[in-house]
Amino acid sequence: MYQIIADESDFLVVNKSAKVHFHSQDGTAGVMAQLELDLGIKLYSVHRLDTMTSGLLLFAKSSEAAASFTAKFTAHQVQKYYVALAKGKPKKKQGSIIGDMAKSRRSMYKLLRSKENPAITQFFSQSIADGLRLYLLKPLSGKTHQLRVALASIGVPILGDTLYGGEAADRGYLHAYGLQFELDGQQFEFCCMPSSGAFFVDAVVKNQLQTWSKPEKLEWPKRK
Repeated sequence: MYQIIADESDFLVVNKSAKVHFHSQDGTAGVMAQLELDLGIKLYSVHRLDTMTSGLLLFAKSSEAAASFTAKFTAHQVQKYYVALAKGKPKKKQGSIIGDMAKSRRSMYKLLRSKENPAITQFFSQSIADGLRLYLLKPLSGKTHQLRVALASIGVPILGDTLYGGEAADRGYLHAYGLQFELDGQQFEFCCMPSSGAFFVDAVVKNQLQTWSKPEKLEWPKRK
């Protein structure tokens, strides 16, 4: 269900497995409840990952730390990076995807042309096989299903994300890859390679991810 990446005095970082719920449901403990049970401590959520999404997940250990992290997320002072795989040819190979988001049918969201309070996603992509591309994504906002909607909007729904039109696969190929923030004058950086999914563990994908292992040093596409 999870792997502990960092256990600090004020926070905990774990690598959540794919197909694991954040919240408890259907009589099964979610990742947060399971962590609290296993560690015997109270945790505070400051952000979430969808069930299909694996990767880095941050929890605060006190209400004070939670308030600090919430303020940092609101002020976009926590940098998050994701990787995804999608089949097909995108409308653009790198750039920014910007637009307001609205609820759609079947628990889905859609991207609008308006930009009053937009979801903003920067991305790079690299072909790793015929008809299959790897994406490095940097969300500059924190909207529900933002990255899933962003890639679907440029014609390349995430592999395994059947809700948004992705081809069925052994998992949803979206992974929270990097997390960076400053706390009490100390800089924290975490990077976690995906470890499940036949396509994610492919050698070509791993090699490309190594070139993206310091995503903050890349020259990200400008917002337009």
